Amino acid sequence: MDKPKFSIEAIISCDDRGQLVLPKEIRKRLNINSGEKLALLNISSGKEEFILTLIKANSLEKLIKTYMTPVMEDIIK
Repeated sequence: MDKPKFSIEAIISCDDRGQLVLPKEIRKRLNINSGEKLALLNISSGKEEFILTLIKANSLEKLIKTYMTPVMEDIIK
């Protein structure tokens, strides 16, 4: 498996209604379509919350199944 790559894709802001807008170029490159569900993940340490990341909901489901299925099978044995 290739080592994950980290990059800052854009700086976005939150409006008065709490909405965030992903730039069109990013949505197009990542094939994110109108109405598509994204999961917002929060990584924190103690009381400090320091990383927010978005992942397509269907990709998150695949990731969980990939990593959790072997663990659950091991537990059930």
